[in-house]
Amino acid sequence: MRKIWLASGIGAGMFLAFVALLVVGTFSAAAGLNGQGGAGGRAVGLAKGAVPALYQPIVQKWGNLCPAINPALLAAQLYQESGFDPDIVSPAKAQGIAQFIPGTWAAHGIDGDGDGDRDVWDPADAIPSAASYDCELSGYVKKAPGDPTDNMLAAYNAGAYAVIKYGGVPPYRETKNYVKIIRSLEQSFAKPVGRVAPSQQAAAAIYYAQKKLGTPYLWGGNGTADQQGRFDCSGLTVAAYDTVGIDLPRVANDQYNAGPHPAREELLPGDLVFFSDDLTNSRMIRHVGIYVGGGYMINAPFTGAVIRFDKIDTPDYFGATRVTEDGAKALPTTRPRA
Repeated sequence: MRKIWLASGIGAGMFLAFVALLVVGTFSAAAGLNGQGGAGGRAVGLAKGAVPALYQPIVQKWGNLCPAINPALLAAQLYQESGFDPDIVSPAKAQGIAQFIPGTWAAHGIDGDGDGDRDVWDPADAIPSAASYDCELSGYVKKAPGDPTDNMLAAYNAGAYAVIKYGGVPPYRETKNYVKIIRSLEQSFAKPVGRVAPSQQAAAAIYYAQKKLGTPYLWGGNGTADQQGRFDCSGLTVAAYDTVGIDLPRVANDQYNAGPHPAREELLPGDLVFFSDDLTNSRMIRHVGIYVGGGYMINAPFTGAVIRFDKIDTPDYFGATRVTEDGAKALPTTRPRA
């Protein structure tokens, strides 16, 4: 477990008042940014640690293969398909990090690393093959009206013929949902090119978490009656955002992908803040808290402690996520295993 340094010399009541002022002040500042918010332009960079370091250069290179894709979009597809697990097998026998079924791999797999073979289990082949297949599909539907990337994703899900037939994304619920999921996930893998828009749900999530201050920590705790209302770190964040209708995944490293990633100096109350021993790989995140301003978070730290305020600026600070409803909805719930 990470070592936590408590703020000393501040009484509980005074500290609550102190943090309340931080929250109000920071939200006032956020209101002034609202008109400027969002990441304008086309994001082609990858957010810090969003893609495991081993695969990041491959995704960055091949994500620029054609105009219909970018590195963040390619990363979103890989995360949605496999969670960056190169050994995964789906019930439909889709294989590897890019989840190719054998017939599709036989027709569209390429030798991405130039070593003389095409190996669906090797990310150095599978990731370039996913990018190549995306670009091939985009070529099939390039004359269809609408957004070229949306049309490419729709072709990936429903086939190029359906996109051509309907003049864009076909009216299939599954296909429309697939396009929305990948485009939402794209935002969580992209390095922001401007200020990230403030969250509209953050204040209510903080309000819930503040009411849990002093509650004993419980590993695996979800705050249920049989657990005496106790939480672990990610259980608390799930419960806090559930009060505003946002359903976060249960595991901290998946919560990291629930929205875009503000820089440390751009944090606002309600942002989720994450901690890891590997600062190059979001899949290794092991702790999460709720930022409240002034360098502090509401934290369910470890067994034997209570939910409390802690500083975020420790050596294992990984980064932050500004939770969005669409971002949370886009996250996969379960993944098959080999």
